[in-house]
Amino acid sequence: MTTPRRIFTTDHRSLARLYFLLALLAVTLGTLLSLVMRIHRVWPTLPFPGYGVITPEQYLAAVTMHGTLMVFFVLTVVPQCAFPNLVLPAQIGAVRMAFPGLNAGAFWITLTSLLVLLAAFFVPQGAPISGWTGYPPFSAIAAAGPGQGSGMDLWLVSITLFCLASILSAFNFLVTIHTRRAPGMSFSRLPLTVWSWLVSSSLTVIAFSALLVAAAMLLADRHCGTSFFLPPGEVINGILQRNGSGSPMLWLHLFWFFGHPEVYITILPGMGLASSLLANFTRRPVPAYRFMVAATLLIGFLGLGVWGHHMFVSGMNPYAGTAFGLTTIAIAVPSSAEVLTWLAMLFRGPIRLTTPMLFTLGFISFFIAGGLTGPVLAQPALDAYLHNTFFVVAHFHLVMAMAGVFSVFAGIYYWYPLLAGRRMNETLGKLHFWISVIAAYGTFFPMHFAGLAGEPRHYAQLGNTVESFASLIPVERGITYSALLLAAAQLIFIFNIFFSARRGVPAGANPWSATTLEWSPIAHPIISGEPYAYGTVSAPDADFRPQWQPQPEKGPPGY
Repeated sequence: MTTPRRIFTTDHRSLARLYFLLALLAVTLGTLLSLVMRIHRVWPTLPFPGYGVITPEQYLAAVTMHGTLMVFFVLTVVPQCAFPNLVLPAQIGAVRMAFPGLNAGAFWITLTSLLVLLAAFFVPQGAPISGWTGYPPFSAIAAAGPGQGSGMDLWLVSITLFCLASILSAFNFLVTIHTRRAPGMSFSRLPLTVWSWLVSSSLTVIAFSALLVAAAMLLADRHCGTSFFLPPGEVINGILQRNGSGSPMLWLHLFWFFGHPEVYITILPGMGLASSLLANFTRRPVPAYRFMVAATLLIGFLGLGVWGHHMFVSGMNPYAGTAFGLTTIAIAVPSSAEVLTWLAMLFRGPIRLTTPMLFTLGFISFFIAGGLTGPVLAQPALDAYLHNTFFVVAHFHLVMAMAGVFSVFAGIYYWYPLLAGRRMNETLGKLHFWISVIAAYGTFFPMHFAGLAGEPRHYAQLGNTVESFASLIPVERGITYSALLLAAAQLIFIFNIFFSARRGVPAGANPWSATTLEWSPIAHPIISGEPYAYGTVSAPDADFRPQWQPQPEKGPPGY
């Protein structure tokens, strides 16, 4: 009876564990697919054991499934589902989520979504080849190629289910934050992690609703005779398809209205976590707390108005392109303000270089390195050349993938004691960090130069007939070797998780001497303190004041 109760639980921390396991499966499969792609690009005629040589269509299927697994089931699930289930109620002084049953249902819909997606590998025509963006008209017509039949249908059903689960989960978080805060936990006392989940959950409800509608419309085009995205006179494989009256541009608008807020849905929790961990490991309060909250809110608001910069080469009105370029530059302002605040916290600070702190610094590094190329791609004239090259792949993987993943690692190392009662091994953690950060830069930074040289993305290979890119093959080999090293480094992390669960150092009640409520020994605290009260006590062993600790009464004037 114990096992079913644990599996079909409504306890938020148990659900967090299940989300972590789901993401571990997804990231393992996604990483293996990325290695298949890297190896095939360098050695296109190399047969894989038990499988044979990868065809161009199979390569595109790997691109599609890799992107879908990583963006949705890793970079969205962990920061937006697993972490808030782990600590959100505790950080606001609540015992449980507002809707525990709804919370559990969202997980099971997410799991069903993942299983439906993986089923696309086993249908007769194989997995879809339209990319994780699923652009029509090819994605709307089964005759467009292998994988565009039942594999594409399964992809759309999976995305529809995932959108539904994400909306339900985000709604639950929003209601929890608004209605279940402990006495005294005003909005001005919320940790910045909670503010980030408040904004990212709001974005999730809006953005995933657009994608949910778009996926339903595309399914209707495929099976119900509609033509939301089918243009007139489309010829595929020499056959004139049924005339439509729609436009693929509608899909681009709906998808990227979701797609760019998705960047902030995955990265805002990392930004809130970075602020919290920097305060903890520098023993300094977050400067300009209200300013940081305002920057988070402004990033979320502006994030809804920049989707068109993904569409500069689609034929949109040049004036609209200029407007989207300006909003993209505008959103860099609050992002830069947060970065400058982080750097100010590090300046001449007594930094404790624990493993969570190292991964926080790695997050900031990737966020800056990847973010610097954002304004470049926001210029329509430059994007026209760089859009379909590896320059975009480099930008995307640094600012979203690596920054997002490093914030996930920081959160896991930091909050692991809440899961296992022990701390993860520091030696293994630091080894994992240094190999990962070096290999990540070795993998993705050279892609900028390949993109500037015009190397196109989504090509299965560069050799043979593509002689103009033969000089880039050594660059591709270096990228592939770094990718293999990056993947191997994650074995250290996985080993550390299971090793530390049994042999890690016992964590104690508050292992990081933190101030926020997830470390509180009090079940029903009354809040009277700020979230980052570090450096407020003169005693050397008590340089912080937890939020659950009663504040000293103010004495009379001159006391």
